[in-house]
Parts: sequence; C-alpha cells; structure tokens
Amino acid sequence: MHEQPNHWPAEAIWESVVADCPGFSVEVLAQIDSTNTELMRRARAGQHETVLLVAEQQTAGRGRLGRQWFSGAGVGTASALTFSLGLPLSPRDWSGLSLVVGLSIAQSLHPDLRLKWPNDIWWQGRKLAGILLETASQGEARYLVVGVGINITKPQATGLSTPPAWLQELLPGISASQVLERVAAPLLQAIGRFEQTGFLPFQSQFNERDALHGMDVRLSDGTDGIAQGVNALGALRLQTAQGQKEINSSEVSVRPLP
Repeated sequence: MHEQPNHWPAEAIWESVVADCPGFSVEVLAQIDSTNTELMRRARAGQHETVLLVAEQQTAGRGRLGRQWFSGAGVGTASALTFSLGLPLSPRDWSGLSLVVGLSIAQSLHPDLRLKWPNDIWWQGRKLAGILLETASQGEARYLVVGVGINITKPQATGLSTPPAWLQELLPGISASQVLERVAAPLLQAIGRFEQTGFLPFQSQFNERDALHGMDVRLSDGTDGIAQGVNALGALRLQTAQGQKEINSSEVSVRPLP
C-alpha cells in the first residue's frame, strides 16, 4: 500500500478487493501524462500486477480514436475522475468487454445513466464518461489496461459540438473520491465475471440502458440505419436499407441523426 494524499479511499478499496485478488494495489499520483500510458509502459517492462492507478491531473490523457481527455487537479475540485485499472486477463473471447466496463460503472453510479455503444456513458444525450481499453502481451495471456474518465463537475466544452454532461447534475456534491469508491470494486468483479462467462450474461442489462436503441444513426463510414441493440457478442445491430448489419469494430463511431 502507498500513502495517499487528499483522502482518496485507497485503503477501503484495497480492503474490499484484496481477498479475491491477492497482490492488488492502489496508487494515487498528483500528476502524470496518462494513467493508461503509464500502465502500458509498466506492462511492456514486465510489470503485470493488478493495480488501480488514479491521477489527480493528467497532462496528456487519451480517449478513443486518438482523442484527448482532460482532467482537473485536486480531489476536492477535480472536474473529472481519471483512473486506469491494469490486470492480466484470459477470456475465451474479448468481444463486448468495453460494454461490460461501461455497464458496471453506470450501474454503480445512477439508474438514469445510459450507454452509447461502444465506449461512452451518457446522460440526457450528452457524454458523461468515456472508456479506453488497451492490451499488452504477457506470454500466452494479455495484460489489460482499462482507462476511465468521468466528468464530476461541469467541464470545459470548447470545440465540442455537443456540451458534455457531468455527474453532479445527477448527484449534487459528489466528489471524485466518492465516485472512485463506488465504482472500483464492482468494476473488478464485473471484469472477472466477463473473463469466465463472456458478454452473453450482460447483453440484456446493456440493452436496457442502450442510449441508441430505436434511433436513426450514422456510422463514421457513412452507413445510416436504425440501432437495434447489441447481440450476444456485444456487436451493434443496425437495420439498414440493405438489411440488418452487425457492427463489431470499436474503431467505428456512431452518431444519432437529428
């Protein structure tokens, strides 16, 4: 264990996890370029322990498709909670894992949160949180790094076509440390269950929170259609003029049509 500044609930999280995950650790850093980048550096250097790494401030945070993710400084005033979870994982099929991560976080935070396939958490049609999954080789297995960014207070929205949402809109006064304590242990449990069962047991729960279901949407490749939930592997089902398609690639972005 490490001494933690600013009353982060590191010990409480560690105690709730370590019995089922020996060797688990929690680290809080005042500033870093990116928690995902740091855990990927460690993995490539042969460090494959299960670790929760929290940054009070990121200077080069990353999101999906190369986008930036910004976070503020200080647990009391942080505009966002930014953390990464690293662990070795050997599922039979990786399909749908990012959906499971988003589902777990949404379930831990609020019943009104919705999930936008494949990596975003929405409230009232606006992005509240994002997820970035990366892996590194670990012999026959893989080392998984799950990066999560959650807006806590109203963030800067410069250059965004749609203003983002923030958690204090739903849970006034909640802090980054309180959010971390809510989401950390359930997230580890959900990933462990996914490793054993795959996505299928999570399918109906995801579809219940699917923000795009029944909406006219457009893919980044120009395809238009009606979103119809996800299949048993987490692929987006899209009804198009040419028939139903199933979209698997996380490199495809999806936007609702006005």
